[in-house]
Amino acid sequence: MPIPGVTQPETIEVSNDIRLRKYDGNYDFAFSWYQDTELVYLVDGDKSPYDMDRLSRMYSYLDAHGELYFIEAKEDGAYRPIGDVTFWQDDMPIVIGDSKYRGRGIGRLVISRLIERGRELGFGRLNVREIYSYNIASQRAFESCGFVRDAETENGFCYYIELTERKGNMHASENS
Repeated sequence: MPIPGVTQPETIEVSNDIRLRKYDGNYDFAFSWYQDTELVYLVDGDKSPYDMDRLSRMYSYLDAHGELYFIEAKEDGAYRPIGDVTFWQDDMPIVIGDSKYRGRGIGRLVISRLIERGRELGFGRLNVREIYSYNIASQRAFESCGFVRDAETENGFCYYIELTERKGNMHASENS
């Protein structure tokens, strides 16, 4: 029941060579991503690598709160996982786990496609709970997709994007 009343698609096409694949409970391949202390710092604010128990708990939490996907890139005609993203109205944590794919605009493509999904589902607004103040690349990715810095948090900033047109002070949709 990631999003109540919504059936999560098995895949979402992002581009000709990038797609999102629904989480299926298999994540052993992602363990190496969460051994990268710089990546863990950007995600969690500390540099402690994950063990399998922590990875399992993270994916269980994300899967219970939203639509959890692995970001996959097509290589030699086959898709392989390169990161993960969870989509729900209150947050959109995204990780490009495979370092060779970072800085190539894939995060922006995924964020843009999930904004479209939010509109398809009739959401009035999407939020990002927190991006750390030192995670400039993530801030830029969300801002380039139309997210606006909303408030300062203890360690960074939260963001939002309005998905419906405003009519005076009222939202066009009550789903926000």
